[in-house]
Amino acid sequence: MYDAKTDRYDHVPVRHAGTSGLMLPVISLGLWQHFGSGDPLAARRDVILAAFDRGVFHFDCANHYGDGDFGSSEALLGQVLGNELRPYRDELVVSTKVGYEIHPGPYGTGTSRKAVMQGIDSSLRRLQLDYVDLFYAHRFDETVDVAETVRALDDVVRAGKALYIGVSNFETPQAQQAITLFKQLGTPFVANQMSYNMFNRNVETSNLLDLLRRNGAGLVAYGPLSEGLLSDRYLDGIPETFKIHPTNQATFAQGKAPVVHCLNQLNDLAAQRGQTLAQMALAWLLRDPVVTSVIIGTTSVAHLEDNLAAVTNLDFSEAELTAIDRLTTLA
Repeated sequence: MYDAKTDRYDHVPVRHAGTSGLMLPVISLGLWQHFGSGDPLAARRDVILAAFDRGVFHFDCANHYGDGDFGSSEALLGQVLGNELRPYRDELVVSTKVGYEIHPGPYGTGTSRKAVMQGIDSSLRRLQLDYVDLFYAHRFDETVDVAETVRALDDVVRAGKALYIGVSNFETPQAQQAITLFKQLGTPFVANQMSYNMFNRNVETSNLLDLLRRNGAGLVAYGPLSEGLLSDRYLDGIPETFKIHPTNQATFAQGKAPVVHCLNQLNDLAAQRGQTLAQMALAWLLRDPVVTSVIIGTTSVAHLEDNLAAVTNLDFSEAELTAIDRLTTLA
């Protein structure tokens, strides 16, 4: 149950996306990997329902998600929404995206008007919904005038197929272009979804956070644990088979040994705070209120509960923040 006095939904705090009326739990569940046609529906349903029962009412998807079977992540979520969560639709925030490949041909990728308009219709069919709460342009499409994309997204809202609009993977100059156009149209633009974690500070150094703050929008952070790197899993070493997201490639600029050293020191700091390294990494992202929500990806209820425990300690001392800055710069 939501408590307006404390801004909490059950035990998970909620935040407005900038100055908009859209509220999200500070930790959201993402269905990027391992939520598709090749995954067990019952097990994934259990995680989605467990998240909702614990106050995570925002589920983040994209038409491209599905471990190679594009659209199957939306379809999986759609089955859970249709069968178990339909009575709670008014409590949910469902987000999805258009922009990366979904089918062959020139309109199976990108953010042209045709791709956006047919993309939302296809997503709604797979999700078994009449509308999504938040619809993103998944990437900046350099082959299409941004004004065309913005106008199409605005029309999606005017058609009642989405309540709010966001962009994802838009760097600062690109986001500024889009925001200017959204303002001219009166589009309810609320967020930019970007990769952000202790090792990847691009949204800080590029002044994207400041841009969003000035324009009354929020940041939704994906990759908060850098594909699990920011956990106790790699304290004894990082295997050669470890795959890192392209947005985090710079993490290994000086090799893996300095990163392992850093992880151990961060783990010690987390222990002093009464947290695991993963919990501290999630809490650290939420130190700035312009970060509306952090998207976690897990297929385990136990890991879900461990991640959610991060909200019990979101405060950092100046000494802790300085130490984290120093350690992650060395990495």
